[in-house]
This record gives sequence, structure tokens and C-alpha cells, in this order.
Amino acid sequence: MATPNHTGASHSLFILRGIPGLEDQHIWISLPFFISYLVAVLGNSLLVFIIITERSLHEPMYFFLCMLAVADLILSTTTVPKALAIFWFHAGEISLDGCVTQIFFIHATFIAESGILLAMAFDRYVAICDPLRYTTLLSHAVIIKVGLAVVLRSFSVILPDVFLVKRLPFCHSNVLPHTYCEHMAVAKFACADIRVNVWYGLSVLLSTVMPDALLILVSYTLILNAVFHLPSRGARQKALGTCGSHLGVISMFYLPGIFTVITQRFGHHVPLHTHILLANICTLAPPMLNPIIYGVKTRQIRECVVSTLSSQ
Repeated sequence: MATPNHTGASHSLFILRGIPGLEDQHIWISLPFFISYLVAVLGNSLLVFIIITERSLHEPMYFFLCMLAVADLILSTTTVPKALAIFWFHAGEISLDGCVTQIFFIHATFIAESGILLAMAFDRYVAICDPLRYTTLLSHAVIIKVGLAVVLRSFSVILPDVFLVKRLPFCHSNVLPHTYCEHMAVAKFACADIRVNVWYGLSVLLSTVMPDALLILVSYTLILNAVFHLPSRGARQKALGTCGSHLGVISMFYLPGIFTVITQRFGHHVPLHTHILLANICTLAPPMLNPIIYGVKTRQIRECVVSTLSSQ
């Protein structure tokens, strides 16, 4: 069989359609997007400001929470403003370089958040299961090294995605049925073999997110076992309260992603707009809900927020 000729011009400009099939509802759909983004930006910015300025919060758990808030700001700002431009102004045009940049920051931030959640699980494990060595194991130097390791890991495993997408010729349609550029969603529109992209994307998940999730599961199994053996009921309630907020954040991070992967792999009869909406929930829900969950469940943060707002 003859090999297709891909020597023609490759698209350097793409058009994001938003949510296909629901174009006439874009204005209404934009409202939860805008509210979620507003809450995410204000909530996470306030969280970062309070943790940096309040010396009483200069502890490992809050430093990791600050890293998570910064990652949430990057994730939401990378995706939502472009989606709102599509909904409000039909401004779906995006260059190939812009598309690749969006792919890089979305996936790198996702991997970074997974690593931060693992670090937070380890923090809770040491605080509850080995409290006497807490300050030794999680000194400021260790926290800085963990933060650098998280950033370096996410950048190093996602950087090849940039070159894997840039190498592809796009000589078919340049209209992408999405609100943002996602690696495989873009690669599927290439007129070339994308098996390397598929296998590399899978290997990234299997080498980063999956081990992180398993280690978090092991950590919390050990944590809960230790908590239920605490002699004091008050100590148990305090430990469960602290862990509860973290488990809520973990659930909001992993569950939408798992559900999205399942529908993409097995939900062949699921409408395309449902796939796109689920993908957007993965980028909207965690940045919006994380500061709310920690603000409500963590007394120290709640008191600092009240103090900061009342002093203005």
C-alpha cells in the first residue's frame, strides 16, 4: 500500500471550538467557568499570601499547601481564560506554539500536583506515625529539596511532549473540538503515526501519577491504622480532621481524572461534549475547591483568613 504523502504544508494555526454540540449554550456554560476561575484565583492567592506572611504557618504542611495553591493558579490560568475567550468572543484561534505551550503547562502542572499531594501525604504520615522525628525529617532544607524535585520531575517528563507534538505534520483539519490543547487530543489530528505519542503519554502516567497514587494509598492506610490506635479521643478527632481535608483534596484531584480516562477508553457512545466537559472539570474543580476545603477544615488557616480580612 502506498505511503501517504505528507510533504504539504502543515497547519501552524488551530481553532478551538469550545464544547462541540453546545455552541449555542456557550454563554451560559461560561458562567460556572468564570465563577470557578474567580474563586480559584482569589482563594489560592489569599492562601499563598497568608502562608507567606503568617509566621505561625511556616510549617511543612502549610509550605506544601502553598506549593499546591501556586500549581492550582498556574493550571487554572493556563486553561480558563482561553475557554472564556472562546465562549464570549469566539476567539478560538491559537498558534501551534501557543498550543504546545498550553500542553506543556497543563501536563507539567498536573504531574507537579500529584507529587505535591504525595509530599503532603508523607508529611501527615510522619506527623502522626513518627512525631518525634517530624522536625528532623521535614526541615526547611528538606522541603526546598522536595519542592525542587517535584518541579524538576514534572518538567523533565513533560518536556518531550513538546517535541513529540512539534514533530507532527498537521495537514488535515485544524479545528480542535476542545476548550484547550491537550496532548492526545491534538496528536489525533496529525497526518502521521502517533504511536510514540500514545506510548510516551501512557509511560508518563505509569511512572509518575500511578506510583504517587499507590504511595498515597499506602501512607493513608498506615496513618488511619495509627490514628485508630491513639488512646485519646480528642487526639483521634484532631488527626482525622487534619487528614480529612487532605483526603478531600486528593479525591478532587484523582477521581475526575480517573472518571475521564474511563469514559475516554470505554465510553465510546458517550457524546463528545460530555468528554470535553469532564476534561474541563479536571482543570476547574481542584483549583476552585482546594482553598475552600483547607479554609473550612483547617482551623489555623481559617483564623488567619478571618484576621487578615478583618484588619483590612
